[in-house]
Amino acid sequence: MVNTQAAHPNIILWMVDQLSAKWLELALKNNICPLPNFQRLQQEGVRFSNTITSNPVCCPARSTIATGLTSRGHGVLENGYGLSPALPTFMKQLQKAGYKTSAFGKLHFVPHAAGFDVDYHAYGFDVAHITEDSRGGEWLDWVKQAYPEYYEAALCTIWADYLPAFHSYGPEQQDLGARIRALQKDWDWGQREHPENSFRAYTLPFPKEVSQTEWITEQALAFLAQHHIQQPFFAQISYVQPHNPYCAPAEYLDLVDEAHIPPPVAAEWHTDPHTPAYFKRQQEFHLPNDAYGRKCYFADLVHLDEQLGKLRNFLQQTGLEQSTYLLFTSDHGDLLGDHGFYFKEERHYDACIRVPLVLCGPDFTPGVVCDELAQLEDIYPTILDLAGAQPAPLPFFGPYLKLSSADTGITHGTSLVPLCQGVPMSLRQAAYVESYNAIWSFEYTDWARTIRTKRYRYTYYAGNSGEQLFDLICDPDEQNNLAADPSFQSIKQQLKDELLEQIIRQDWPKTPQNLYFLGMH
Repeated sequence: MVNTQAAHPNIILWMVDQLSAKWLELALKNNICPLPNFQRLQQEGVRFSNTITSNPVCCPARSTIATGLTSRGHGVLENGYGLSPALPTFMKQLQKAGYKTSAFGKLHFVPHAAGFDVDYHAYGFDVAHITEDSRGGEWLDWVKQAYPEYYEAALCTIWADYLPAFHSYGPEQQDLGARIRALQKDWDWGQREHPENSFRAYTLPFPKEVSQTEWITEQALAFLAQHHIQQPFFAQISYVQPHNPYCAPAEYLDLVDEAHIPPPVAAEWHTDPHTPAYFKRQQEFHLPNDAYGRKCYFADLVHLDEQLGKLRNFLQQTGLEQSTYLLFTSDHGDLLGDHGFYFKEERHYDACIRVPLVLCGPDFTPGVVCDELAQLEDIYPTILDLAGAQPAPLPFFGPYLKLSSADTGITHGTSLVPLCQGVPMSLRQAAYVESYNAIWSFEYTDWARTIRTKRYRYTYYAGNSGEQLFDLICDPDEQNNLAADPSFQSIKQQLKDELLEQIIRQDWPKTPQNLYFLGMH
């Protein structure tokens, strides 16, 4: 571990949802939209340009960030699984080190169907103000109280009206789901000013100050203003946007230069004889207006950039910049029309699995771009390293294993602090990604396993139902599948061997789920 300047610095994990590294890079490079605060963060911090999510879907990725474990370690294989609060998290370790821990916005450690009254204190948060994709709960109740004139508009933005908690909502046990469906039936998404609006991509039907995005920021800043002088703090500030449905405040759409948005990468798999069977079952997916959907996505980035600016200004005005480390990332990407697909899941193209990661702090080398292969499981040991804390040990291993508790503080990641401080080191030769069938699928052949090096991406689909091999240097848009190319068989075999090794390593050393005692007959 590398010690930082302050014994107990403040730490902020600032997250957005479903943002690809690709789209942020293109937005900045092509001047698609003004993102001065994202730009500034990269100039003042260390950007890890090859950060890969090990499971490109919300619940598993966020569970990995919290525990430092991969999917089979923490057991959250897909959305629909819940993270056990019995597992060690970095938040619990920070509490033991004297931190006040807090969360604002989206956590998604449990399925949406579990309801809106989740005890997030059990995961290690002292303070939690949560609003998720489903929009029910604290934010929605706040809209009803603070902005009653926009309550019905807020209800119309709810896509998950089928959730059980909406059928008996609040103290009155109201069937809010029925009310949502009735309102949406007659709701005019287009409106006079934005006829391109649809339920999948639209301008918010209320002012930006009513949005989940601004509510999350205000909750976080109120906490920081109250607690920053009392004890060191950790704050996870996590936004629902730009997750679909793509919905930005109307005033930001005019700031997006559509002419600078590149067209979607072609769906090359239509003519590929080795196309995964999963792709053929999915077919292409399009929004009612693809160009407008992409525009709404980038408009949301402008709104999020503004929130980042509010946070950075607060840190500067309160003098906290020199005692606070800021980590920025996303849980997974969004294909956004590339290859004929949207969203994430089992399509392990670059826009799906590569996410932004920037670390900014008082003793970090500014303006550095690190191309080491990082993964989201590196965030857990990085945060503990910054705090001078240790990973939680696994349960007692028994008399046959001569291990101390210090030997069993296992994570699947590596602290990024040395690299941020200019200490050269190698993280890994290859990143690993896995997908199980999505919550709407029962197909074993949807399962995908990927190995990604700095040059190649190889993906195998279960049941021998397809494979992909791309040379990311010669073919960055992943248009030429080399899986059957005779001249690449040796390379493919090397990658398959490494993939097998990575698959085995997912279960090392022992899954901590329900582990109580090892080494006894």
